Amino acid sequence: MKLESSAFQDHKPIPQKHTCDGEDISPTLQLRDVPKETVTLALIVDDPDAPMGTFDHWIAWNIPGETSELAEGCTMPIQGLNHFKELRYRGPCPPPGAPHRYFFKLYALDFRLDLDEGASKERLQEAMEGHILAKAELVGTYQRGG
Repeated sequence: MKLESSAFQDHKPIPQKHTCDGEDISPTLQLRDVPKETVTLALIVDDPDAPMGTFDHWIAWNIPGETSELAEGCTMPIQGLNHFKELRYRGPCPPPGAPHRYFFKLYALDFRLDLDEGASKERLQEAMEGHILAKAELVGTYQRGG
């Protein structure tokens, strides 16, 4: 399974449009070679380089398994609470200094999750255990001046 974006390449900078310094909307994501037995997909976007530990930017699940693209600025069926305390995508917004890495992680699941909207990344990860058919990852970077 592969996760790609028309907005940025793996391990390359995320355009400002998709950050807090721009429109703060999600980039287009293309999903390739999703296993045919996939029932739903889950997506986690986080920043392991944040000063206080890994910072969650986007948490979503129960995305239909046949999905091949997530359009720019799309809304998800069910979303978890990110560290901005919001149920939506929030883009990179690191403190000035060294670049941060943003991991877009896609999971193909063999079932539909029974989690309430607003669940944490940790709850999502627990619920997915034993049900992951495949995983794909795309890493973008972002740096603010300073």
